[in-house]
Amino acid sequence: MTEIEKKVQELKKIINESGIQAGDEIAMLEDKLSSRSKTDSVWKNVELARHPDRPYALDYIKRIFDNFIELHGDRAFGDDAAIVGGIAFLDSRPVTIIANQKGRTLKENVMRNYGMAHPEGYRKALRLAKEAEIFSRPIITIIDTPGAYPGLESEERCIGESIARNLREFSQLLTPVINIVIGEGGSGGALGIGVGDKVFMLENAIYSVISPEGCASILLRDTSKAKEAAEMLRITPKDLIDFNIIDGIIPEPQGGAHTDPDWTSMKIKEMLIRELNDICEKDTEELVCRRNNKIRAVGQWNER
Repeated sequence: MTEIEKKVQELKKIINESGIQAGDEIAMLEDKLSSRSKTDSVWKNVELARHPDRPYALDYIKRIFDNFIELHGDRAFGDDAAIVGGIAFLDSRPVTIIANQKGRTLKENVMRNYGMAHPEGYRKALRLAKEAEIFSRPIITIIDTPGAYPGLESEERCIGESIARNLREFSQLLTPVINIVIGEGGSGGALGIGVGDKVFMLENAIYSVISPEGCASILLRDTSKAKEAAEMLRITPKDLIDFNIIDGIIPEPQGGAHTDPDWTSMKIKEMLIRELNDICEKDTEELVCRRNNKIRAVGQWNER
């Protein structure tokens, strides 16, 4: 209980004992406290999703998968280090992994462009996905990006087209696809590798159409209201599972995934093995049909 909450409780006690009629004022104070508490809780999610010590994709890959071989290049322009991909084994099952990757140091962040992919990154992802489809390998995508890179060179090489193409092609892949949001799931940058049969999020990850800061700037006209914007956006796993955007929440240790990466990796691995054992038994045509029905159901709104 916070100091303010203690004061409100003391005030309620005094009012009850004295017989003063102030129930409406107390209720208003409690509503404000409740709203503030929820806002702080959502912002804590944002801070944990962005924590500098939080495990990144390669940290999980080395803990969960065996014999990972990274593959490079889009065969059209070059290699984008903001997206890593390759083949590996998960509990003896061959899989294709496609992931956003941020950097730890300034030098690595410059190389990986802070996890913001260029068009060639999404084209590399699609190349690997198509290869997986040919060899009937399940695809696991690991999402952690503030968004696709919006710079001039990115626009010149058609970032919008590359993401749109991935949305279409991933929705039709004749092989199982599982998406996991491990940190930030930012807008189209996340969706470029975020179309699949099942979508899971770590407990303290976020997934949103825009960053809280961007929303505060555009809609609220005040960048200092990022916390309020974060609550409005409904970006937490609990919100998204209520909206049927995601299929499940992967627990994290107390304090966040960075406090015990091995435990978090174990939970991710358990989920992946369980889900792949299930969906790999299904007919691929049926998978595609279900995947597309699921996508079409997102955002449906019935007005009574």
